[in-house]
Order: sequence, then C-alpha cells, then structure tokens
Amino acid sequence: MTDMVNMVKDMKVFGIWDLSEVEVRDPGLKRYINLRPVYLPHSGGRHTKPFGKSEVSIVERLINRISVTGHDGKKHKRTSGRNTGKKIKAYNIVKEALQIIEKKTGKNPIQVLIYALSNASPREETTRIKYGGIAYHQSVDVSPMRRLDISLRLITVGAAKSAFRTKKSIQNALASEIIAAANYDLKCFSIAKKEEIERISKAAR
Repeated sequence: MTDMVNMVKDMKVFGIWDLSEVEVRDPGLKRYINLRPVYLPHSGGRHTKPFGKSEVSIVERLINRISVTGHDGKKHKRTSGRNTGKKIKAYNIVKEALQIIEKKTGKNPIQVLIYALSNASPREETTRIKYGGIAYHQSVDVSPMRRLDISLRLITVGAAKSAFRTKKSIQNALASEIIAAANYDLKCFSIAKKEEIERISKAAR
C-alpha cells in the first residue's frame, strides 16, 4: 500500500512534469483546479455528475476544451468542429504546447497554465433581467467553477483565433496565449476579453 501511495506521488503529467510544487494562489479557484498526479490525463467521462468537473485534471480539461473550440467560440462554418472527437490530436496539441512553454519560460508549464487561468478568469459579469416587460443587464458575481470555465474557453478560443488562416501552428498559438495570459498581457485575447467583461459589468452595477 505504501509503495502504491509513493508511486502516485511520484507520478508526472505525460511522464515529464511534476505537480508537487505547483500551487494555486487564487483561493477562489483552489478547490476547483485539480492537481492530482496523473500520467495520462484522460478520465473517459467518469466525472459526468454534478460538479464532477472539479475532479478532472486541469490538463485534461484544457485538452477537452481545445478539442471543441471553433475560431470564435461559436458555431463557425469554416472552423467549428475541426477537432471535435479527436482526443488524441487535442492531447498532442496540449502536450507540445506545454513543451514550448517550458522551453520559452524555463518554468514548469503547468504552473504557468495555472497563472494564466487565474489571470483570465473574470470575477464579475452581467446577466439579463426582465422586469415589467423591460429587459436590462445587471452585474453579478461569478462562481469559481464558472470563472474557470470562462478562462479555459477564452484561452483556447484566443489560441484558435490566432492560428486561424495563418502560418502559426495551434501548438505555438496555445503556448503564446498561455504565456501572455500568465504575464497579464492586455494585448492577448483572453486578458482583453476578461477586461471587457469586467468593464461592462462595472457599468451595469
């Protein structure tokens, strides 16, 4: 039993990156970012239950998100469904992107990813309310799970948009988007959209 516990502790993502020193500084997201050691980030849908996403490795969640993202996050006749169902392709994209991040930053790419997700997750957004036949937008706080969902979507959509109809590969685009978000670069898609969401929410208070 002890040997099994030690083996799990020593397990690395893709057999390369150690998660033991990776930390989540954002207290709101800490509970929902799963950093449990796993060699192969593929749960086979075993998390399909209420709040089950919080039990899925954060790397697998990125893989799942990159496999369904179109150019603009919506149905798009040219890009929608390009990677849908292609788990191995998405798996390789994320793995290569993490290798590029490690080469460019010299840091554990999983830690860089955590910084990017924390920075790109909005804390406030708007909801549409109808009252007396009149619809208006009202500012609301964002739950931690939705914050993480939004940040994953913004990062992957930003990468897909950057690689669309360019010579830049999706691997390089994803790596660049994650590094820029981790550095809170206002020029990158995910941070710009996050700032826009919070700016609209502030105006709707």
